[in-house]
Amino acid sequence: MASEDEKPTSSNSDTIHSAQGDARNQEKSDGIALPSHVAGSGSLDRLVDTARDYARAAASDNTLTAYAKDWAHFTRWCRMKGIEPLPPSPEMIGLYLADLASGSGPSPSQSASRPLSVSTIDRRLSGLAWNYAQRGFALDRKNRHITTVLAGIKRKHARPPVQKAAILAEDILAMVAALPFDLRGLRDRAILLIGYAGGLRRSEIVSLDVHKDDTPDSGGWIEIFDKGALLTLNAKTGWREVEVGRGSKDQTCPVHALEQWLHFAKIDFGPVFVGTSRDGKKALEARLNDKHVARLIKRTVLDAGIRSDLPEKDRLALFSGHSLRAGLASSAEVDERYVQKQLGHTSAEMTRRYQRRRDRFRVNLTRAAGL
Repeated sequence: MASEDEKPTSSNSDTIHSAQGDARNQEKSDGIALPSHVAGSGSLDRLVDTARDYARAAASDNTLTAYAKDWAHFTRWCRMKGIEPLPPSPEMIGLYLADLASGSGPSPSQSASRPLSVSTIDRRLSGLAWNYAQRGFALDRKNRHITTVLAGIKRKHARPPVQKAAILAEDILAMVAALPFDLRGLRDRAILLIGYAGGLRRSEIVSLDVHKDDTPDSGGWIEIFDKGALLTLNAKTGWREVEVGRGSKDQTCPVHALEQWLHFAKIDFGPVFVGTSRDGKKALEARLNDKHVARLIKRTVLDAGIRSDLPEKDRLALFSGHSLRAGLASSAEVDERYVQKQLGHTSAEMTRRYQRRRDRFRVNLTRAAGL
């Protein structure tokens, strides 16, 4: 049955699947294998396959896709320059980074290139290092041809990070109020409220299962109690528990919204958040993609009239999946350490980056120093 959820275009989908396939094929062909002097056997071959499975689990599908795209871009650049990507050459990689930062030459995929941000260039370099390692080569990122060029790029082009706007308490109330009360609306209401109250990443929201070990791709599970819901998450920083208490009224309670969705969608096993049929009357089996959360936030921001003083394009650019986490960090009137624990941050400084409004001068060192 057709789903209402947007799907990537065929060309984009092919690119993503091809990139993921390239990454996995590379792991298989150039990664973990028996030493050349060891004769294969049934048990050893099975252990190799098991080790490869564990190696794949070391990085998420999104990371593997990004690294595969990084390698594809670099190898196309090398072909255009008439050089070989293997073995790694710090001199050529320094030139590649300079090209990315300056946008001086044509892109392998388009007639004109635009400079990339420092963070994207850093990510590209990490992708190259990972890909070289999979092919049995070590890329010395501390080589002067790389470090000096990268330092110059950061000095000349670095900018303060662009932060997405926080979705505050009054915003989330308006957003959920704009949703219908059909099955699809129940699901999206639960996504927004659980994501906001739990301070969850969009990948954490859609990776939830009803029970532990329901599916191989599970990123965690839920337990519902009288006073709230306990989410056990396998997140970027490791396993953590997130407590989502019940709200003051059913209309805006994240736990009630979750219960309503599970009840009417008749979900008692597998992924919590799945697609619905096009008519919105039936829950399907396939887990939602995390891009659904980003699209949902942008759509409901528009529907609720949030920041209506701005043009629609600017409003869409202002909010993203991170806006839910930033909203909790900015709105929760509790000790900072509780917010830090809820978001799964290892430092208070990281939590403060998510706080869009706070008393920045609550500790006055000037007066403390006697001035």
